[in-house]
Formats: sequence, C-alpha cells, structure tokens
Amino acid sequence: MSLALDHLVVAARTLEEGAAWLEARMGVPTVPGGKHALMGTHNRLLGLGAGAYLEIIAIDPQAPAPARPRWFALDSPAMRTRLASGPALVHWVARTQDIDAARASTPALVGEVLALSRGDYRWRIGVPPDGSLPGGGAFPTLIQWEGDRHPATALPDEGCALERLTVRAPGGAGLLATLRRLGLPGSAPVDVVESDAVGASAILRSPRGMVILPEAAGAE
Repeated sequence: MSLALDHLVVAARTLEEGAAWLEARMGVPTVPGGKHALMGTHNRLLGLGAGAYLEIIAIDPQAPAPARPRWFALDSPAMRTRLASGPALVHWVARTQDIDAARASTPALVGEVLALSRGDYRWRIGVPPDGSLPGGGAFPTLIQWEGDRHPATALPDEGCALERLTVRAPGGAGLLATLRRLGLPGSAPVDVVESDAVGASAILRSPRGMVILPEAAGAE
C-alpha cells in the first residue's frame, strides 16, 4: 500500500465566507469545485502543487438535506459552534491506491467506503457512518481516485504550496506507526506529535509569504 497527502479541508458556514477568509490570508482566489449530491455540500479549490490542493467545503443551501450525516462532521453541534467563529482547517485527506486493503487493516478508522463522483471526477472515499472525523480528526480521511483524473492537475498555479502539516493527537506515536504501515513515507510533509487533544495546523507558502492555518478545536 501507498499513502500520500491529497488535500487539506477548510470548512465554513458558507462557501462565500470560506473563500473570502482564505483569499484574505493567501492573497489568491480559489476556483469553483462543484456539488456533492449525496452529502448536500459544495466546494472551492486552491492548488498547492506536488499533487496536493486545499478544499473549502460548506453545506450547500440549495441542496436537499441528505439521507445520511454529512462528512467532515459538518452536521455535528461541535463543528457548527466552531464554524460560528469563522472558517477553519478541520481535517486532511490522504490518497491510497487500495482503499479496500486500508479498510481491512483499519476498519474502525476508515469507515464505510463510498463511491462518489463530481463532474468527470470519480473516487472512492472512507466516511464513518455518523459523519464524524476519523480518529477525531487526527487520522486522515482516505480516498482512492479512479482513472487518471485528479483535481490538482486542473488547478491553476497561484504560487501556493504546502510546507508542513502538523497533526497533534494522544498516542501520536501509534498514529504515526499506523500511517507508516499504510504507506505514508517519511518524506511526506506531515508531522505527527503527541498531544492531550486532537488538532492540526498547516504552514503554507503563498504570494503573501508564509501562512499558518490554525486548527479547529473541539470539532470531533
């Protein structure tokens, strides 16, 4: 198995609020992504180079309520309270070439594997049935892209890049060992550190210099 950082997830109450928040920090615009019918969400994207990108995601007010809890804990009271204070980096997604093998290895963390699409993009993604963040947000959501299409290759180069993602969690050493077992290489721009609480922060390079996106606290 192999594992690589795929994208960062910034959640917001509205897509417009999230886009304005990120542009004010990075100095560049995001581009429209699309709608996720099964989840009742929509997104905007920013390329980060090296096959990675950043996703701003929000509940789509024009979509009917989904039959299941939305992903990334967007329906949870804790997340709604957190986002009332403004958009935030809430999670990360890692791509794998064999999500079924990854789920067999760590079923409680990967969750249910769903087959989804948006426009020409097709992917399979692990989502806990209750919509919660895997491992409280420390363990990445796993995704397997189908075919040769990936959003990062279609995004404009705005001069932005991910320098480091730092994930904090109780039992950080165990989490790192699990990620290594699933194929995350030591060269990946991901640090896992021991902490009393789960959280994440990212250092990004932008036309305005280095930007630190803080964690979303209490969003399990």
